[in-house]
Amino acid sequence: MKKFASLLMFSLAFANVNAQSEKTTSDGYNKWSIEASGGYNKPQSPFSDSYFTSTPSPYTLDLGFRYMLNNEFGLKLDAGYNRLTNKKNSADFDTKYYRADLQGVANLGRIMNFETWTNTFGLLGHAGFGVSRLDSKDNGKDYMGNFIVGITGQIKLSNRVALTADFSSIANCSQDLTFDGARIPDSRGFNGKLFTGTVGLNVYLGKYAKHADWTVRSNNADVSGLEGKIADLENQVKTIADKKPTVIEKPVAGPAPVEKDLIKNMINDKYFSVYFDFNKSTPAETSTAALDVVLTYLKNNPSSSVDLLGYADQIGKSEYNEKLSLARANNVKTILEKAGIAPSRINVLAQGADTTIAKDSEEARRLARRVTFKIK
Repeated sequence: MKKFASLLMFSLAFANVNAQSEKTTSDGYNKWSIEASGGYNKPQSPFSDSYFTSTPSPYTLDLGFRYMLNNEFGLKLDAGYNRLTNKKNSADFDTKYYRADLQGVANLGRIMNFETWTNTFGLLGHAGFGVSRLDSKDNGKDYMGNFIVGITGQIKLSNRVALTADFSSIANCSQDLTFDGARIPDSRGFNGKLFTGTVGLNVYLGKYAKHADWTVRSNNADVSGLEGKIADLENQVKTIADKKPTVIEKPVAGPAPVEKDLIKNMINDKYFSVYFDFNKSTPAETSTAALDVVLTYLKNNPSSSVDLLGYADQIGKSEYNEKLSLARANNVKTILEKAGIAPSRINVLAQGADTTIAKDSEEARRLARRVTFKIK
């Protein structure tokens, strides 16, 4: 019986730990996206005397393909088209500006931990180099190099689509035509300046539920302590399984002392914990096994009581984390009470943020968001 119970406890513990590990360490997120937008432009210089555009001037069209190397950095290849026309009081002109650029992208929303206050708004920064061309009816085509830098705000509409608003600045190298189409002799350096403002959509591609833009993860999760607990638990079960069975001549009421102490020690050593999603006080589905073990122990040992210790991760203000950890512990208490455990046997303790677990690792923060048990 002891061997069977021990193996059962190990299976439940391992299933709970494994479910948490699979949930927190998966690299499953989409990396590709298509970006399309349209809006206005404002060519700043060079211009001939008495030539100028509206502020801003229609119109601009952009199309790009982006690939994220991880949830913070990526690359995109994009192209743009701008039509430049005169304002009412300007001399007439109608030129076309084309560009193609390879840019680096930084997911500023993840870098600056936007997830601590929103899961809806994002921010991307981008910069890179490319080629461009200005077309004039009178003076032909002007081929240039360019440097582009910009920032893109995001509003997440769904896991597949985000609304974007972008502002970019483009500097043209050795621009030999003015934006109104006149010839400039012997131009040098980045003498052309053009600004664009657009609104558009990001469409995310791939088989996973989320895109890298909205995925919170870290490559440096510290789960060594958890792995050590699993190894220790395996050794305990192996030791008990290797022992020869003891012949009992008379029936013994209740669980055997060794088995009872083992389960209690496992609970108090935090092998069974209830975990929570970010900013949530309702237990995650993967915590069912841990609750079952604690509930079964309390029912089989009616003289025992339990402390519920609620924790939060270190994201957010300490006052809020204190309230959140208390709400998590109270929700676990409600579950135990509905299952038949008397309220007098349950003590709730809010521990606030768990400062023993790394703050900069999403996987570690998932392990911090929990309720642990102390059997007395």
